[in-house]
Amino acid sequence: MSDAQVTFSRYDAADYLRDEQDIQAYLEAALEDGDPTMIAVALGNIARSRNISQLARDAHMSRDGVYKALSGQGNPSFSTIVKLANALGYKVSLTPKMI
Repeated sequence: MSDAQVTFSRYDAADYLRDEQDIQAYLEAALEDGDPTMIAVALGNIARSRNISQLARDAHMSRDGVYKALSGQGNPSFSTIVKLANALGYKVSLTPKMI
């Protein structure tokens, strides 16, 4: 067996969100999952792939507030999610489930 040390770098989804098609596919996958925490994390990754400082200004929030709300550790209100989604250029809507 080899004594070679294997190292891995931290995976960051934001590094792979290079264009609007990537972002849209990623967001759709998070929404299909339906887990509110995953939706917040996905919005956070999208925000970090763009300019989080500009997002904070557009949403009238502090950078720390944006990071906390979209970290997956926070518990953002629905109004915060809607505000941040709007500032990212998305509209939140609800549609009936297809049975």
